[in-house]
Amino acid sequence: MTLEQQVAEAAARAGGEVVARYFRDFANVAHEVKAGEPSYNRVSVADLESERTIVETIRQTFPDHAILAEEGHTAHSDAEHLWVIDPIDGTNNFLHGIPQFAVSVAYYRAGQAQCGVIFNPARNDWFIASRGEGAFHNGQQVRVAEHSRLNEVLVGLGFYYDRGAIMEATLAAMRDLFREHIHCIRRMGAATLDLCMVACGQIGAFFEYELSPWDFAAGRLFVEEAGGCVTTCDNRPLPLAKTHILASNGLLHQPMLDIVQRHLPK
Repeated sequence: MTLEQQVAEAAARAGGEVVARYFRDFANVAHEVKAGEPSYNRVSVADLESERTIVETIRQTFPDHAILAEEGHTAHSDAEHLWVIDPIDGTNNFLHGIPQFAVSVAYYRAGQAQCGVIFNPARNDWFIASRGEGAFHNGQQVRVAEHSRLNEVLVGLGFYYDRGAIMEATLAAMRDLFREHIHCIRRMGAATLDLCMVACGQIGAFFEYELSPWDFAAGRLFVEEAGGCVTTCDNRPLPLAKTHILASNGLLHQPMLDIVQRHLPK
């Protein structure tokens, strides 16, 4: 295990302990709407304290590394050594008492993901991937499912915070997926964990038309190390920036592209 992976796990655990403490009294967690955002895009004291704790843990070992995080660290994505952090992915779930949220910590070197840790402290669920070493859920190696037809799988999706063109495009793609006789749609509210579900073979694919880098920085490596495929919704390499995303088991990537690219907002 590399030093970076050890630190990523320690940082995710420290952040997760903060989040779990607040979740025990979720109804009374102080929160507010993010500046300039709609009422459903909120940040809580738990997000802020978790991020602060994760950053402090990383900087104890790597004081000079750059950090890109959701709530206040804005390093450039092309930094030689870069940590990408989501202190709570699924804040709305967290604030409503739904235990489907996670802390996400990823380390990138020269633009390439080296290790990623996703931790759901409510369920003590660990998803850990290291480049070239595979993907592991609670210590057990996982692989994507081998389904090759859309009518064999569940499909996950996200809406981000847009209630206009992106929402309409997502609904249109969902309609076309149902016409392909998928088993059903799953909208779970935490993209980090949705990506893990692709890697673990629980869903065949996941897409979202707008997603921030901290939401997928660790999860994309987890999918790839489990044998899956991750691109943009128009089949380009995924940038470490706000973008659209399609993750699949690989066998379903083209049939998914045929649908999600058709409805991709201009």
